[in-house]
Amino acid sequence: MTVVTGARRRALRDGDRQIDTAHLLHSLLESDPEAGAAFEGDHQLARVLGYLVQRSIGYGLRWQRSVEDSAAGRLLPAVRGTEPPDPRASGWSPAASAALEEAFRRAAERGEAQARGVDLLAVIAADAESRAVEVLRRAGVDPAALVARIGER
Repeated sequence: MTVVTGARRRALRDGDRQIDTAHLLHSLLESDPEAGAAFEGDHQLARVLGYLVQRSIGYGLRWQRSVEDSAAGRLLPAVRGTEPPDPRASGWSPAASAALEEAFRRAAERGEAQARGVDLLAVIAADAESRAVEVLRRAGVDPAALVARIGER
């Protein structure tokens, strides 16, 4: 998946300890036109990308020493009843891992083997405590409205 590769590259370049939902969001919006089309016009998309670029040049420095764990308290079906993995070992924040898993679950419910970018975008935007949602809000995007637009498509 191009989005995953891009997110990994961003985290490494930014010097972040883990790949988080903001890395996923940035990579997703740069590589998936369908995800970009879910926003209320190019102006909104440009603002989000602007905030994400700011993150990579310093805005996200306060995140470098912490773990994004907004999803840590709600294990998805595939990991319920097992010992939660050590997020440092995987290189992914718990919220990013949960978002990827949920995007694939959404695709499976449709009978598709691959998750689409809008699946991942909807999951990321629905996690009110994620770093990606913080970026969306700062850019003036209502995450709930974004999720609703994706659901209407």
